[in-house]
Amino acid sequence: MKIEHFALQVADPIAVARWYVVHLGMTIQKGSKQPPFAHFLADDGGQMLIELYFNDQFDVPDQSQVPPAHFHLAFVSDDIEKDRTRLIEAGAKEEGPIDTQPNGDLVCFLRDPWGLTLQLVTRVEKLLA
Repeated sequence: MKIEHFALQVADPIAVARWYVVHLGMTIQKGSKQPPFAHFLADDGGQMLIELYFNDQFDVPDQSQVPPAHFHLAFVSDDIEKDRTRLIEAGAKEEGPIDTQPNGDLVCFLRDPWGLTLQLVTRVEKLLA
């Protein structure tokens, strides 16, 4: 079995998808301008998708209240300081400093403009090829 996608109910999937494309380098594999406005985004590896959608039959979770350790989307960064600064300038909010883990990995948390926690990580040893 392989993971195809991970879905997130968001208030404005078109705007969120646009921000992720412009600022996180994702690509829209499939998008809809009709309810539920589902947008499937891929990273540059193209092996798994994130689905953003809005179903008006359900509440949109308030991601800004979810602690980073409970849920976050992690992105590999080759230059964590530069990416952190660039994303904050693009509307992300810092959620603490860049931390060095005991194994030497660098990690930091940000929140996208809608409150979802993003983690930037520079690993000493890559988890994926």
